[in-house]
Amino acid sequence: MVDAVSAGKHVYVEKPIANTIEECQIMVKAQERYGKVVQVGQWQRSGSQYDQAIQYVKSGQLGQIRLVKCWAYQGWMKPVPVLPDGTPPAGVDYDMWLGPAPKRPFNANRFHFNFRWFWDYAGGLMTDWGVHEIDIALYAMGVSAPKSVMASGGKFAYPDDASETPDTLQTVYEYEGFNMLWEHATGIDGGNYGTTEGIAFIGNNATLVVNRGGWKVIPETETVDGARRNKVEEVAHIKPEGNALDHHATNFVESVMANDPSKLKCAIQTGSVAAINAQMGNIAYKTGKKVYWDATKNQFTDSEANQLMRAHYHNGWQVPKV
Repeated sequence: MVDAVSAGKHVYVEKPIANTIEECQIMVKAQERYGKVVQVGQWQRSGSQYDQAIQYVKSGQLGQIRLVKCWAYQGWMKPVPVLPDGTPPAGVDYDMWLGPAPKRPFNANRFHFNFRWFWDYAGGLMTDWGVHEIDIALYAMGVSAPKSVMASGGKFAYPDDASETPDTLQTVYEYEGFNMLWEHATGIDGGNYGTTEGIAFIGNNATLVVNRGGWKVIPETETVDGARRNKVEEVAHIKPEGNALDHHATNFVESVMANDPSKLKCAIQTGSVAAINAQMGNIAYKTGKKVYWDATKNQFTDSEANQLMRAHYHNGWQVPKV
């Protein structure tokens, strides 16, 4: 992305935008220096249901929101079988594919798609699905960085398969006035509120649940004059309008044509917030500690956690300078 914007190109970059917090910060600096249009593929930002849900959350009707739950339960994910090393497919420049990642023999498990489950290239479901859901949660709540993070999990479902990242994880983020819980599990579809993925804003008056299938509001009840009643009006399930990914791509093209990054639904600054928070979850998991974020210094208070923020490049690659 840095090379592209420095060459005068506009960019549509996949999520999560990077594999370290340092790289996320560099990408934001590069866009700000060169002023190009950089859209992040967190396409839920272009979904009508998420826009409607965010507006409802911001309306205050849920009352004091004390907890936001984000989750991804992926029943379709089966064990990654252990495979021997082999040779890259014809036409693949494997050295370029590895880029700055550590030099390793080619293994089909680490190639297309399954690269997500290896620390050299990605952060597992915490960053893969996490950025989608955390993005909506933080935007609706108007926050960008937690006060503290702790995480617990492991390879509980498939302890002997080839993957490295945890197949089961709970991460607790502390923000001012509320907590956010991220959780994921592979091989299970029975997620919260009967959905495989989503975000739930849990308030004193009601809970709003939103996911790719739509959104709804589940009211709390109270007793008034001896009768039970809802604290707010129930909102029955509302389905999304159109295709959010198509809308997101259109938004990128229109922003490029206008040469105006402010028109983007998910600019690199926005995408970096979700990616950094997701990376924080993995850092808490790797350290096994409750880690605290110092917003004034833009780093953790723990030296081990700060080391895990950094990008370590190999094979002659250099971390970009902006």
